[in-house]
Amino acid sequence: MNMAGIDPKQQAILESAWTAFSSYGFRKTSMDDIAKGAGMSRPALYLHFKNKEAIFRALVMAYYGNAAAGVQAALDAGGAPTDCLQTAFAAQGGEAIEQMMASAHGMELFEVTKSVAGEQIAQGEAALCALYAAWLEQQAAAGLAVLNGEAEVIARTICASLKGIKQTAVDYAAYQAGVRQLAALIGAGLAPK
Repeated sequence: MNMAGIDPKQQAILESAWTAFSSYGFRKTSMDDIAKGAGMSRPALYLHFKNKEAIFRALVMAYYGNAAAGVQAALDAGGAPTDCLQTAFAAQGGEAIEQMMASAHGMELFEVTKSVAGEQIAQGEAALCALYAAWLEQQAAAGLAVLNGEAEVIARTICASLKGIKQTAVDYAAYQAGVRQLAALIGAGLAPK
């Protein structure tokens, strides 16, 4: 998991935690597992994070930070709405989602994410929705898209649809297919007539 801009020790902790959570599941991962993977003692780990829930929340925040940067870059790149959306959706649900879906503990991690990091998810989803809403408004203002509704409502629909695809896909290939289909549908719906 790419965590640009994070302190090197914290990055090592988060990478170790992600490996442990993916390998053992959240419940079976101990602070010792994370500390060993990060090459530090458990007391040293506690200087950075008070428990594994705090580490998990930091992972969720890192995911949303990376997703927002990728989505913004994709939307800023320009091009046809469908192409922009496909690139943005791929950035939003990239490596972290693929790794989570490939993990034998993926379903547990999805469930833990909701219960442990609900506030971070809400903040991250709001930030992503704001990016899509701003892009939709820019597209409409430039005459490149016709909005049949408010940009914020459409953006929330996009984000909710992406979450639904993630939660119902049987594997990453099915997730990618669903995301591509969503981009095609929304892109076609935005095209000026």
